[in-house]
Amino acid sequence: MEEIDRRIVTLLASDGRMSFTDLARETGLSVSAVHQRVRRLEKRGVVRGYAALLNYDEIGLPLTAFVSIKPIDPAAADDAPDRLAHLSAIEACHSVAGDESYILKVRVASPSALEELLSQIRVAANVSTRTTVVLSTPYEHRPPELLAAETSVEKE
Repeated sequence: MEEIDRRIVTLLASDGRMSFTDLARETGLSVSAVHQRVRRLEKRGVVRGYAALLNYDEIGLPLTAFVSIKPIDPAAADDAPDRLAHLSAIEACHSVAGDESYILKVRVASPSALEELLSQIRVAANVSTRTTVVLSTPYEHRPPELLAAETSVEKE
């Protein structure tokens, strides 16, 4: 990835609503050049979309937890993500190495809502769970630092 594209991606990661005019000013490119580069980054899948960052306390989902899941039957099909996709309280599902198979990030309204969600997860995916409740989040959604390093494509 070119250095100027890295700069554009870093700026958009910090502020997805940054205008093409502001991106042009920050990068030293023309507005049309920035527009073309952003569209190309979107087409390549580097920029996959734009989203609002929510205050979960304000929308009634103040409790965040990480739920590690492990199949009760290790020989069973590894289809937990598909079995759990209908549960909207699951914000993210990460396949992980270690004792558990997946770690889920969940957001709910209360401890009782978490208890109910854990029951739904266990039944839907036939898994055991281990839960860690988040007490506070000092930071989240930090933009990556994109260093001017060689990529595998540039090495070839």
